[in-house]
Amino acid sequence: MSECINNREQHGIDQKLERLELLKQVFWDIYNGKNVEEVKAFVDEKLGKVTVEEITKLSKYQQEVIEEKELSETEFQRISSAHLTIMEGNIVKVEYPQEIPGHPIHTFCRENRELENLLQSKLNPSIEEFEKEDSPDNIYKLVDNCNLLYDIDKHFTRKEQLLFPYLEKYGINGPSVNMWRLDDYIRDAIKEAKKLLTNYNGDKEKVLSTLRYVVEQITLMIYREEHILFPMSMSHLTEDEWIKIAQESDEIGYCLTEPAAVWKPERVDIHAKAISDGYIKLETGVLSLNQLELMLNHLPVDITFIDDKDIVRYFSHGKERIFARTKAIIGRTVQNCHPPKSAHIVEAILDDFKSGKKETEDFWIKFKDKYVYIRYFAVRNEQNKYMGTLEFTQNIDPIQAIEGEKRIL
Repeated sequence: MSECINNREQHGIDQKLERLELLKQVFWDIYNGKNVEEVKAFVDEKLGKVTVEEITKLSKYQQEVIEEKELSETEFQRISSAHLTIMEGNIVKVEYPQEIPGHPIHTFCRENRELENLLQSKLNPSIEEFEKEDSPDNIYKLVDNCNLLYDIDKHFTRKEQLLFPYLEKYGINGPSVNMWRLDDYIRDAIKEAKKLLTNYNGDKEKVLSTLRYVVEQITLMIYREEHILFPMSMSHLTEDEWIKIAQESDEIGYCLTEPAAVWKPERVDIHAKAISDGYIKLETGVLSLNQLELMLNHLPVDITFIDDKDIVRYFSHGKERIFARTKAIIGRTVQNCHPPKSAHIVEAILDDFKSGKKETEDFWIKFKDKYVYIRYFAVRNEQNKYMGTLEFTQNIDPIQAIEGEKRIL
């Protein structure tokens, strides 16, 4: 009986090895330029449905070959695109038992739906309008769409900084190199499209080809994530690891939306709870996190902090904010939080602060029924190193209305 069992196990191992060799052959057929339809027919006939586990093993093999061959960007994209076309529809769908509101996977997928909506309802129609007429108004719409679309950077950054490191712990390095590289191509293309539009010189075809590339690559990336990366991650990462990813996601921010809920798994991270319930020792006192947040939110001013990389890290949340803020701006570059016509002013202020040319910059404007005083301060550490910028906004109408004196006694 044991001999029969051993024979069955060995047969199963042999089958897996045979399938892996067939998958490697698929890769080499693509690499050598074989017709995509022929290769897809081979997969349908010889392999049929492919599991995420098989894709993971193939990914490791591909990465070794890619590093050895030192493929160019164009060649890498050709192989990656052809491989996705061939495997599309052949990957076994994996159910997500932990895909509940607030879980990192749920949030990633939620962001993907928002990205799809942005492409379909805004960017694609704007591209069609621009193709018919490259008017200033149509150019402005596309610039605005590019600003919104670059929110994808937060989606990608959470993958790269939170998800990929855990996969690497399990020896899965393919996404860290291959997918990250594709993420960067998308980032660069969005930046290039915005640059072409901002400095538009009549090169309509270049703008159109860049934007269509962006749409195509984002659509393909969503497929890669939801059919390969996310199932791969769900099959390897532990609940503790997902808890850490969820906790650290807020620092980076979210793309076009926020988590549907606060994910509260049955097992609670005691260390994180201790931090949230604990105290912060400052140079001139000790405050609980709750006290500190209440204090900042009760100031009669709005505060926003931008770090040394121009990323929005914090804003106070008082009862009567002057300018609307949503948590979606957290982790976003401050330049993309402003309309194109004023982005260059923001850039100039930050350049002056970073170079040490200025320490403050002030503006005052009429806004609705308020007279708003806006102040920017360069934040520096003890070594005078630039650490970021503090935006301080206040309605000074009540202050200007003050007359005479009002004493305590």
